[in-house]
Amino acid sequence: MRKMAKEKLNWEDEQIRHNYRHTASHIMAQAVKHLWPDTKLAIGPAIDNGFYYDFESEHKFGEEDFNKIQKEMKKIVQANYPLERFELPRAEAIKYMEERNEPYKVELINDLPEDAVISFYKQGDFVDLCAGPHMDSTGQIKAFKLMSVAGAYWRGDSDRQMLQRIYATAFPTQEMLDEYITRLEEAKKRDHRKIGKEMDLFMLTEEGPGFPFFLPKGMIIRNELEAFWRAEHIKRGYEEIKTPLILNEQLWRTSGHWDHYKDNMYFTKIDDEDYAIKPMNCPGSMLVYKRKMWSYRDFPIRCGELGQVHRHELSGALHGLMRVRTFTQDDAHIFMLPEQVNDEIKNVARFCDDVYKMFGFEYHVELSTRPEDSMGTDEEWEMAENALRNAIEEMGVPFVINEGDGAFYGPKLDFHLQDSIGRTWQCGTIQLDMQMPQRFDLTYIGPDGEKHRPIMIHRVIFGSIERFIGILIEHCAGKFPLWLAPVQVRLMTVTEKFSDYALQLKEKLEAAGLRVEADIRNEKIGYKLREARNQRVNYMCVIGERETEAGTVSVRSSKEGELGEMSVEDFTAKLLEEIREKRM
Repeated sequence: MRKMAKEKLNWEDEQIRHNYRHTASHIMAQAVKHLWPDTKLAIGPAIDNGFYYDFESEHKFGEEDFNKIQKEMKKIVQANYPLERFELPRAEAIKYMEERNEPYKVELINDLPEDAVISFYKQGDFVDLCAGPHMDSTGQIKAFKLMSVAGAYWRGDSDRQMLQRIYATAFPTQEMLDEYITRLEEAKKRDHRKIGKEMDLFMLTEEGPGFPFFLPKGMIIRNELEAFWRAEHIKRGYEEIKTPLILNEQLWRTSGHWDHYKDNMYFTKIDDEDYAIKPMNCPGSMLVYKRKMWSYRDFPIRCGELGQVHRHELSGALHGLMRVRTFTQDDAHIFMLPEQVNDEIKNVARFCDDVYKMFGFEYHVELSTRPEDSMGTDEEWEMAENALRNAIEEMGVPFVINEGDGAFYGPKLDFHLQDSIGRTWQCGTIQLDMQMPQRFDLTYIGPDGEKHRPIMIHRVIFGSIERFIGILIEHCAGKFPLWLAPVQVRLMTVTEKFSDYALQLKEKLEAAGLRVEADIRNEKIGYKLREARNQRVNYMCVIGERETEAGTVSVRSSKEGELGEMSVEDFTAKLLEEIREKRM
């Protein structure tokens, strides 16, 4: 047995995390093959926060198998097998995998380019087709846990074999693994789907997968967010527009979406012509711009739109409000002169900063560069990427490069929010675009009296209203700030004889602009309080004999605890001030 490695890993290094978890995936696959030798191997990559492996097996894997697999994995770790790389010519590689009865590996080899290096990694009695890289030995993997099992089509094709995917994670220490599991458990408690159902905010149905229904209380949150959005945009010189949901094929060909985004779009026919339901708002904004001739004196032109879009997402990717098939983007398109680009990028970045800080989010920024499937010249892309880079550097905002993740029409700055339990969510984006103005032949009259081409920015702050609500639910664990809360106050009577006062008080508080419920049921006050807490009501007011006679309320805050007896006027003023200041 080889001596176990004891070196400390630099876990901040993304490549090391990848190598570590990729090695763990091979260990899991080896354990599964030991326990169920007839299992066929598909793929087993490292992913964010863990890894998975896809298997074809007569055995139906379940959580009851996890302990057995983990015990076998520990044996493989203890054996400290070296990971040995070797290469084979194509014909030999295919024969090698055929002899091992691994048809999925044979298919992968056949699909490799003719000049590809075909490499394998061996650990003990286990061999896998793999490009690597890996850790030096199995003994370097210290802490791991199998998490779940799910179905997965081979190569994501619903016409192909359904495989079994086992998800797992791995960390350098047990302490780090335990901390991660604790965060996951907290995340489960905060799951927006669970809380949304408990608070009756939205619903998801089999009749419309990926098409969420917003319920009355959810609409309150949505409307408040949209009102906030509108007010903040007016302050910053935006004008609001609204563009149609359906536009014809020619528009989408002009924009480039027909060639670059067609697989994600929905289509219909009108008068025997092809139309598309918009997946993005930008082509409509192009038409709004083109309605008249502009002068250089008109710039910048800032058009905001709360635009509903539809995108085809695979059913397996749908997730509550986070990944849906229809959503409302808080879009804006800014048309500018070349000399205004730097300032406008900074303005949007500051806008994002103001909004995220108000909601209590930390964030980091990524500069996403040119993807393989893109439009435009190298010079245009270089100019656009440099403009984004220079603006964010001048602001002193740290950022990282996300190679190849730009939009097909331009690079972008992406804002990734960090929530209260450390997870990150991509929300805001600033996309610099020199392609759409060309494709739609957008022009303005310059100071020289000639036509010139504007430059434009696409940007969102929330990302989408639906997703931002989902993020907020989990960030706050359903305990919304008062200005967003669907129910701000619940009045609860000790007995039914105090109902008249409770209803009078409800009317008075509602007249002041507060959202109030009165619980006058013949139930024990303890039961009513528990129910109000479960509903995440911000302020709970007990109405009994003393309060009725004095014309007061006894107040309990979900954040501050017991506040005692207060006059109705003082209580109202306190809440209105909290709402006005938009305290989190």
